[in-house]
Amino acid sequence: MTSETPRQWGVTPPISTVGPTEAENSVNQALVEELKRQHSFETPEESQRRVQVLGRLQQVTEEFVMAVCTAKGMPESVASSSGGKIFTFGSYRLGVYGPGSDIDTLLLCPSPIHRPDFFQYLPPILSKLPEVTELTPVLDAFVPIIKFKFSGISIDLIFARLNIASVPRDLTLEDKNLLRGSDEVNLRCLNGTRVTDEILQLVPRIGVFRGALRGIKLWAQRRAIYANVVGFPGGVAWAMLVARICQLYPQAVSAVVISKFFRILGRWTWPQPVMLKGIEDGPLNVKVWNPRIYASDRHHLMPIITPAYPSMCATHNITKSTKEIIMREMNRAAEIVDKIMLGQEEWSALFKKHEFFTKGYRYYLAIVAASKDPDSQLLWSGMVESKLRLLVMNMEKLDTISLAHPFNKGFDKVHYCHSDEEAEKIAKGGCLGKNVEGIKSVTTDLGKKDAVGNSPPKTDENGEVAQGDIKVWTTTYYVGIEVHPNTSKRLDISWPCMEFYDLCRNWAQYNEDMHSIHIDLTRNFELPMDVFSEGEVRPTKPMRKKKVLKKRGAEEAGINNEDNQLDGTTRNAAKRQVSFNSLTQQQQGSGGVPGTQTPTTQATQVASQVAAAAQAIQQATAQATVVNPTTAQTTASV
Repeated sequence: MTSETPRQWGVTPPISTVGPTEAENSVNQALVEELKRQHSFETPEESQRRVQVLGRLQQVTEEFVMAVCTAKGMPESVASSSGGKIFTFGSYRLGVYGPGSDIDTLLLCPSPIHRPDFFQYLPPILSKLPEVTELTPVLDAFVPIIKFKFSGISIDLIFARLNIASVPRDLTLEDKNLLRGSDEVNLRCLNGTRVTDEILQLVPRIGVFRGALRGIKLWAQRRAIYANVVGFPGGVAWAMLVARICQLYPQAVSAVVISKFFRILGRWTWPQPVMLKGIEDGPLNVKVWNPRIYASDRHHLMPIITPAYPSMCATHNITKSTKEIIMREMNRAAEIVDKIMLGQEEWSALFKKHEFFTKGYRYYLAIVAASKDPDSQLLWSGMVESKLRLLVMNMEKLDTISLAHPFNKGFDKVHYCHSDEEAEKIAKGGCLGKNVEGIKSVTTDLGKKDAVGNSPPKTDENGEVAQGDIKVWTTTYYVGIEVHPNTSKRLDISWPCMEFYDLCRNWAQYNEDMHSIHIDLTRNFELPMDVFSEGEVRPTKPMRKKKVLKKRGAEEAGINNEDNQLDGTTRNAAKRQVSFNSLTQQQQGSGGVPGTQTPTTQATQVASQVAAAAQAIQQATAQATVVNPTTAQTTASV
């Protein structure tokens, strides 16, 4: 009697199929307890409320489809049977949501319903429901969306349609032929759900996957490397990386998966792609990720490929600098987790908050996007944020800069000014804490509004509502700058800043009377207090010791009077050069991430074994990265 061959998960065989030891189970239990202390889980009552909200939203979907079909003159029997279905994706579908998390949802409709109908008919239906608040349609987003709260739960609702007459409640999206007739936007909307479902089908043990992903997600958020828009992996990319490690260790517990995660991926030979399955062909005339055909795909620095057809790179936004930051953080985490597995450290050390503002850099670029009303600011700041990685990429081209590290979120404020001069001062960097006497500025949240669309009232540090005739809304983004330690040139970032400035001003909806963009180079001790959390201390200005030198005459110093007669311009230029040379000397050795300690001998041996296994995996993966060039087309729409 022959033993059954164990299933291979992914494109390569597993590294180990050994079950967990008693010590590993103990460390895993400690992980669960720490995640609970970090409020990573919500209560069963809260989870049940989400289920009820989704059920109610399904009813609204069917009402919406029937109303649109009726308005288009379809018979009542046809309209009532047209259906419509709500799908979820993202963190909720993956099962790793926490308290206050939103629910990413897809409203799927039959062929008679189109995207304009979604925005014309659905908002009025939702606005009549007492459970719905903060209703905000966003038509010109990369993926058009309607944002709202339903019974206090945030909902991000997108739209897609299928080329079929009816969408029943039991419909699934596994069949690739359902994608026929989809344009590029429709395909993006459909693939959110399809990718999430594929991930869950490609992991050996869903419970282990979810436990490990909760840990990795919390770590990435705390270290500020969780944001696709500015060049870091997003939620789906982190989920695919965790899923790949689960495939390599199908019997491991979540703690072991996290340990192997950092050791394997920290030594991964990028741009070798990470894939959960081989790339598939399909019935559509769409582009499929293939670096052998497409030059743009060859430029991806850390490709993580989605498993659902058509396969795409989920990390195309990563830049040279953000890749360096990710690898630094992975190496830091690997050494911490090695100690955790040996009982020498607690899980809380892994989830320690980033030090981007407190100990990260000496110099920062502050990018201030400003508008005269909150709705305009929401769109304007979002556009500026989406272009931020292009500023980073241009800064990386300068030989004086070794790294440009974008922070993963912006800081919103509203300023109450009394004159146009004060408003202009705020828009030109006054919100950074310079020259703002008499102007009250309070932190706000552009994404939060009341039932009638107004931003909630805010108070200043004394608890009083700020007053002013003119309001200015600002969102400030920060980029930490690491100057090349061997540079002897003057630091000049005017070219990338002007390129970014022009790029933003060329936005189709840019209005010079409404929008403003300002870039300011600031030192760490000049950062505004709103970037620091409670308990954090702003860096202080370094004190320079004055050297006491004995005065000598010109002749004694070997300088004649004629050489000593420098004009004011030359003398000032010399001072500036000396000042910059001192600056570059101070910056040598400064980095974006603090150094880490050397791991123990036992941990080093384990790491070497894992590294060897990782190399073998990547060699096998390279053989699996094959796409039929005859089926991968260049057009992005059907």
